[in-house]
Amino acid sequence: MPKLTINGMEIEVENGTSVLQAAEMLGVEIPRFCYHDRLSVPANCRMCLVDLKGAPKPVASCAMAAGEGMEITTHSETIQKARKGVMEMLLINHPLDCPICDQGGECDLQDQAFGYGFDQSRYRETKRSVKNKNFGPLIETVMTRCIQCTRCIRFGEEIAGTANLGLLNRGEDSEIGTFIEKTLSSELSGNMIDVCPVGALTSKPYAFRARPWELKKTETIDIHDAVGSNIRVDTRGREVMRILPRLHEGVNEEWISDKTRFALDGLKKRRLDTPYVRNKETGKLEKSSWNDALSVVSKVLKETRPDKIAAFSGDLADVESTVVLKDLMKSLGVTNLECRTDETLFDPSVRAGYLFNSGIEGIEDADSILLIGTNPKLEASLVNARIRKTWLKKRLPIALIGEEVDLSYPYQYLGGTAEEIKTLLSSKSGFAKIMKSSKNPMIIVGDQIFRRSDAGALHALLYDLSETLGCIKEDWNGFNMLHRHAGRVGALDVGFISSEPFKTEEMDVIFLLNSDEENILTLCNKKSFVIYQGHHGDCGAHRADVIFPAAAYTEKGATYVNMEGRVQMTQQAIFPLGEAQEDWKIILALSEFMEQKLPYKSILDLRDRIVSEWNSFAEIDTLPHAEWKKFGVKGSILKSPLKNTIENYYITNVICRASETMQDCVDAFLTKRTTLKTPKKVASK
Repeated sequence: MPKLTINGMEIEVENGTSVLQAAEMLGVEIPRFCYHDRLSVPANCRMCLVDLKGAPKPVASCAMAAGEGMEITTHSETIQKARKGVMEMLLINHPLDCPICDQGGECDLQDQAFGYGFDQSRYRETKRSVKNKNFGPLIETVMTRCIQCTRCIRFGEEIAGTANLGLLNRGEDSEIGTFIEKTLSSELSGNMIDVCPVGALTSKPYAFRARPWELKKTETIDIHDAVGSNIRVDTRGREVMRILPRLHEGVNEEWISDKTRFALDGLKKRRLDTPYVRNKETGKLEKSSWNDALSVVSKVLKETRPDKIAAFSGDLADVESTVVLKDLMKSLGVTNLECRTDETLFDPSVRAGYLFNSGIEGIEDADSILLIGTNPKLEASLVNARIRKTWLKKRLPIALIGEEVDLSYPYQYLGGTAEEIKTLLSSKSGFAKIMKSSKNPMIIVGDQIFRRSDAGALHALLYDLSETLGCIKEDWNGFNMLHRHAGRVGALDVGFISSEPFKTEEMDVIFLLNSDEENILTLCNKKSFVIYQGHHGDCGAHRADVIFPAAAYTEKGATYVNMEGRVQMTQQAIFPLGEAQEDWKIILALSEFMEQKLPYKSILDLRDRIVSEWNSFAEIDTLPHAEWKKFGVKGSILKSPLKNTIENYYITNVICRASETMQDCVDAFLTKRTTLKTPKKVASK
């Protein structure tokens, strides 16, 4: 480990550490534009120049590895003059757009020009202009502002795995663009906005809407998939203006998916803001007061036999509301509960059987990966990015059983049915041999493959496969189930499932808690009395006889459990629309109307009740350890293919389906627009 001196301070660093990184460890600021911690080092902006004793000229600190005995000076007179020259050159063609640029107020170029540049320019010639590019409905371009740092190019090639952008031409004519004019169709393309140090790439939906100093910033959690990305919600008044990523090395690093970032306009469209009750005479939903709606539901539940009532906890339901609904149903004697509303009927009795046990960060420790019935690029884009990152670093072998898809990294295709799992189980060569010889082999299973009658037997087969291939060791659990829904793992953890199977078509009353999947319409028979509680007028509300308007994830402080089993909490950024209330409060009020009052008065009482029964909720934001035990049910395996159910990445939940931006993405990136199967308006603000 080399020792070096920076500005008179001695530091010892690991081999391969750059001078710039060593300076950061000491708290010494070195300006930079092209350098980014998670991207390769091009060393083309020259802003990070430093003096190295014995060197004939200043060196680029981002590309210079720390060496034994180096003596570095970061703010000498020579370096200050060099930085002023570099900054003057970068600003030669940069337009004076700061008053109208969306990057204004949080622009690296602004900050560093103020800190390290001249106070005036000596350049008097005509500035160069570059034609703007059309990158699609998400990214706005003003390419004249571009300083050719190439961060966007490197992000596309290295993180997203889509090499759409490149540096064209040479010298003063150089510019960034696509070689053939096309849109950027990556599921992570919005992160290019974050890595751009100037205003060349900005958010198209956010353009000219707000300034950063006007916004209230709330740190919270995303619910568009089961990754549990850490995000920051920026609001002005009662409107969400934008969503940005927060750093979390164990979950999303510093990236978020395009759905997370751009579907926010769906939070204010097609919203339910008042209770509704269906008029028996006209058959139409009509506005109602809370008292009337609660009274109607209370009466129906009291008059219905417990074995004829069923409750579903949906994909966006938080843990608190799920527990309150479970407690209410239990007080009524109702045992027909289900959180797997998409009919993924795997065995939920063993926690290790449905978690992403290694953790998302644990992907980087894997030596071989077997993907079964999953397309992580669409189901969990950040998990796919982590797999690609590991592949780039190790070139580890990856194989896939299921539908052939583009995953942005090479893999060996083993087949499309469960028969290939059986073959792998008994094989002593090929990919089975590779996994058995690996130190940390990993299996990633898509939860959607359990939407079949042999789901229990398939789950048991995967247990045997994990044991046989050596995925389970004393310090390593490589069996990972990749969930698609934010509310699923939390509901499984609190046991929102029925001990005995039940037929939904035989139910007289059905309670839908944030259940908006398309199959809800087929699950509910025509004579069932349906109670829907949620925040959008979608599938569930369309079928409902009574609607309780609820708060969206940005409007409440709630607990969610991601696919790893990591407990995380959202924070309230804005107030709910209209008369909408938090989910747990609605169900608690219903219990009072039914004279079955539940034993908690506040959210703190409720959380104490949750922790007292389920210890996994006692620690926030920690990766759990689930005991490995046998799961699944022995039985025969069907020969039918393992299918991926996500056909349209951009409209996978009610918020996305209400978002015009997501529909624009469907138009731009998919061959034909997806038609919504529900009315555009059930109720609106």
